[in-house]
Amino acid sequence: MTPAPPPARTGSRARPVGRLDENRCSVRALARGDSVVATASPVQRWLLIEQPGPWGRDALTESRFDRDVAAPLARRARAENVRLLLVRRPDGRLADSGHRWAYADSRRGREGLWWSVRTSDADLLSAPWDGSVGEPMSRPTYLVCTHGGHDACCALRGRPLARALPAPDVWECSHLGGDRFAANVVVLPHGFYYGQVPGDGGELVRAHERGQVALPWLRGRAGVSTPGQAAQHYAREALGLLGIDDLPVLSIEATTPAGAEVERWVVTLAGPDGTVTAAVESRPSEEAALLTCRATHPAHSRTWHVDLAEAPA
Repeated sequence: MTPAPPPARTGSRARPVGRLDENRCSVRALARGDSVVATASPVQRWLLIEQPGPWGRDALTESRFDRDVAAPLARRARAENVRLLLVRRPDGRLADSGHRWAYADSRRGREGLWWSVRTSDADLLSAPWDGSVGEPMSRPTYLVCTHGGHDACCALRGRPLARALPAPDVWECSHLGGDRFAANVVVLPHGFYYGQVPGDGGELVRAHERGQVALPWLRGRAGVSTPGQAAQHYAREALGLLGIDDLPVLSIEATTPAGAEVERWVVTLAGPDGTVTAAVESRPSEEAALLTCRATHPAHSRTWHVDLAEAPA
């Protein structure tokens, strides 16, 4: 059994958000000018589980999901390198669940998302996670992190955005990472991460309707290594190549030892007129800061610096 397509949503403006406390991590990050570049997750496969109601800090075990199923399901997800997220419709914290679940694949050339319905949570333990079951989606799915149990900024910035995002298929989701970049969004199936998304997110949605990325808020593409994400971002900006499949990574060569304070790579991208070579450098931020609302010790983030050179075809 597969779910009926969700009703189309009409565009709306974001409801005003009350002034956030200046000590919130997202407020501090904006004030510092923290860059969102090259902060997407390495994950490439996803399991989305519809679960309305409240989510605690550990969403899977601190929700209405079957606790006897949670631990073995989490073990399977780790073993298969699948990112597990709880999802719910915007404002659906107390609504009845349609018991939907989806498998999504962000690997290049395999992109897809398939929705199914479970009769019980235990069904997910034996369900195939390969796209062989379920109804495929033909349009992007937008996940907005609203996981306030993990970090308050995700709820304070994410929930208004989820309500307002002018796209047909929008879900609130559990922790995505990068709390200080709230509001955070992932667009599936291609796995594009966005942070500090402003207003109602309309520019982001319109970009993806054109088959393009929304570069000002792009954190990176899931599954691409961080130096590859940095090279792609700055190459897109320099060359004006915004298509979702533009500038795939051909190779990444480290030129410094892994874990060095300053790390360098040579990244080669496939451009429309030949290869694009990027000298990528990452080093610690000058300022140590509390990077989440729960952080107790300051830490340095990484900054990225890219020099580009194009080669003839």
